[in-house]
Amino acid sequence: MQSAQVIVLATPVFLGLIAIEFIVGWRRGRNTYRLADAINSIGLGMMSQVTGLFTKLAAIGFYTWVYQRAALVQMPTDAWWVWALGLLAYDFCYYWLHRFGHTMALFWAAHSVHHQSEDYNLSTALRQTSSGWIAGWLFYLPMALLGFPPLVFGVVALIDLLYQYWVHTQQIGKLGWFDRWFCSPSNHRVHHAVNEKYLDKNYGGILIIWDRMFGSFVEEDDVEPCVYGTIKPLRSWNPLWANLSFYAELARDSWHTRSWADKVKRWFAPPGWRPADVAAMFPGEPCDLKRQPYELPLTPARQAAALALFVTAMVGTLGLLWFAHTLGFWPLLGGASAVVAVLWAAGWACTPTRAAASGAAWVGEPTQG
Repeated sequence: MQSAQVIVLATPVFLGLIAIEFIVGWRRGRNTYRLADAINSIGLGMMSQVTGLFTKLAAIGFYTWVYQRAALVQMPTDAWWVWALGLLAYDFCYYWLHRFGHTMALFWAAHSVHHQSEDYNLSTALRQTSSGWIAGWLFYLPMALLGFPPLVFGVVALIDLLYQYWVHTQQIGKLGWFDRWFCSPSNHRVHHAVNEKYLDKNYGGILIIWDRMFGSFVEEDDVEPCVYGTIKPLRSWNPLWANLSFYAELARDSWHTRSWADKVKRWFAPPGWRPADVAAMFPGEPCDLKRQPYELPLTPARQAAALALFVTAMVGTLGLLWFAHTLGFWPLLGGASAVVAVLWAAGWACTPTRAAASGAAWVGEPTQG
């Protein structure tokens, strides 16, 4: 079965758990959902999946090429220990990819999409980038060199990804001993927070022991509630802009700075670093932990339109993922483009005309979140 089809089969589970979380939060008086934000987050997940139909082949291709030509050994696929070690190795590599995703601007440009939501719930888990393939595959090449077969790599990658879904919730508290060893809701809430004491911590995918080993672990403090999002909020429901906003920031700063060294450094320095001349020209704003989440009042007609477009995009995405292996390049490209267009329209429906005309979608300087 294709990995895309696994996502299709998992979708009812994802949506069912979102419904349960919403009901639990509503009954507790702690609802964590807003319509436009949830549509935007899940829509970005759809966009990531349809673009992944093209980009994942490139990443697997690089991995397979290295495995076939440079592996020290070629491990068997019929031994349980290969799969167990493969999952452990993948999670270790993921930790470093995730850490660089917060400490190097080029990688943050892709990963920031996942952090843009100012809500924290299971829909946030589905909020994924469409550009992680650009350089993310580099971090997994050690697995190819060690001899983990591409099949093992692909399966453990899916397991690691699916595991991380359930930790994106505020409805599950601390879990005692489990929190000391594994990525858990409490540990991952810290990771998504912009509070100074929580910033850029808890990168583990399945295991949190990597963070304890490499000094990036912080425990959630009940005295200081997590504030979610990015330091500079996105303030847009446009899924295309969500993916491109920080790349645009990097390009703008690189263009305007007078130093050639800084033009390059801007892409590889920590996300919050900026050349002095550009920082003076386009000053950023301090992180406001008391800010109100981005919200635009929507008429019932706009809410209905956004929901209808969202459902249309979901049906199209599921169909495309299920039949992708039977389609040629051009039908696949046409279908993916149609899904992206409908998702853009759903974002537009969530944005009243006056807000769109005022430039609400522009982002000043998003950094780590």
